[in-house]
Amino acid sequence: MTYDFLQHYWCFLVSLLGALLVFLLFVQGANSMVRSLGYNEEGRRLIINSTGRKWELTFTTLVTFGGAFFASFPLFYSTSFGGAYWLWMAILFTFVLQAVSYEFQNKLGNILGAKTFQWFLIINGLVGPLLLGGAVATFFEGSNFIVEKDNLIDAESFTPIISHWANASHGLDALLNPWVLVFGLAVMFLARVLGTLYIINNVNDEDIRSRASVRLLGAAIPFLILFVAYLVHLLLKDGYAYNDEGLIFMEPYKYLHNFIDMWYLTIPFLVGVIMVLYAIGKAIVSKDYIQGIWPAGIGVVLVVLPLLLMSAWNHTAYYPSTADLQSSLTLANSCSSEFTLRTMFYVSLLIPFVLAYIAYAWYALDKKKLDKEEIADGHAY
Repeated sequence: MTYDFLQHYWCFLVSLLGALLVFLLFVQGANSMVRSLGYNEEGRRLIINSTGRKWELTFTTLVTFGGAFFASFPLFYSTSFGGAYWLWMAILFTFVLQAVSYEFQNKLGNILGAKTFQWFLIINGLVGPLLLGGAVATFFEGSNFIVEKDNLIDAESFTPIISHWANASHGLDALLNPWVLVFGLAVMFLARVLGTLYIINNVNDEDIRSRASVRLLGAAIPFLILFVAYLVHLLLKDGYAYNDEGLIFMEPYKYLHNFIDMWYLTIPFLVGVIMVLYAIGKAIVSKDYIQGIWPAGIGVVLVVLPLLLMSAWNHTAYYPSTADLQSSLTLANSCSSEFTLRTMFYVSLLIPFVLAYIAYAWYALDKKKLDKEEIADGHAY
């Protein structure tokens, strides 16, 4: 195991966590439509209790994603999470709203009313995926930061702070880039597509399923338009590359070259696109088809994983700086020490056992489809 292998290995694991997180955003997507899918208060409680079985998985994956980035690429963590903290705080705040909403909306003594907490879930369902998508888009579009590693070795101006944002917006300026918004909106509508497919599969209520079929088309069309538009933009834009000496430069059609050079990533990417389109199309055409969440979910992972790796592998700067090109972060200049990466490699061998437990827990929760009898339970949300 060379140092270069370990860098690419941990990039793969972090990207896999990111891909799984995008799939698990079906919780946010379903919650964003809770008032339109739920025909009355009972219907809305069905949807909330359906997503309430899985919301911890999304939140835990988000935290694990951040933790894995911190352990393997600490300079990214300190630069993005420390510099763009208004963007990340906004994301975390929407997820805190989600957790509070599940726990307190139907509790005795709730002075705000269940409707208020349902709107909190809708805010999380819309704003959370939008901002997360915008944060991911900066891997391709760049962010406004400066890295000064000399601060650690300059005796006269020694300071442990080696990276800082180049303006006072602390990450919110990324939302001024229209392509960041396009990608963020694509992720938001993708979450709504996945949420609709999940509700169709998980909730045994004909009225909700019929409403979901209509909402699916309304979410799928803008998602496909936005995703195709950003993909075309990505393939045609200049990208951030670096050479063996670590010099970062702009390369025309860099991401198109990545798709060509790394054909072993392009193939699963295309397979994933086909699976997502199949799931959407069949769910719209066949009213009896309720398994769409599975090909769509697997397809999303197969699309997002290669897309994230395209931003970092093949001598690509995965976190470009628009303020100072040479401050851009790469696998080589932002990772942990070889000892740290090697030690964590052995710990990562436990991941398949964790995934097996999650799969078993999911199976146990979903052995019986959710119906009106379930929400009569005193432990229901």
